[in-house]
Amino acid sequence: MAIVARSPDRNLYLKLVRRFPLRRLRSDAELDAAIAIINEFVMRDDLTPGESDYLDVLSDLVHKYESTEHPIAPASDAEVLRFLLESNKMGQTELAQRSGIAGSTISEILAEKRKLSRRHIAALSRVFHVSPAVFFPDADQMTTETSA
Repeated sequence: MAIVARSPDRNLYLKLVRRFPLRRLRSDAELDAAIAIINEFVMRDDLTPGESDYLDVLSDLVHKYESTEHPIAPASDAEVLRFLLESNKMGQTELAQRSGIAGSTISEILAEKRKLSRRHIAALSRVFHVSPAVFFPDADQMTTETSA
């Protein structure tokens, strides 16, 4: 029977799995522990391949738990637009000038009295240099069947 030598990277990976097993998260306490480990790794630039693999899987487990146990409601048109305005240090007047959208329309959208149209989304995407998908909160879950 041949003995297989273990690489230092494999030993490190197994040590990580012993520290925090890669299995479905079952509580917020486990979530907190997983996030603490993730935070240790994301601050480093020198991850080994084993650490990188471990981080990928642990991140997937955290995402799955949070999506199920602590889902975040999709942002409204007003919330997305407000975020983009604040992030770009832009006011409604400047946005109206740069986008060609009437200032009153922008005000109505921000007051949640009006929804964004396709034309608005196209103009806002150009002004803010973002994908139109930013304005569709469930875009990553859409399929041709659900979007038709």
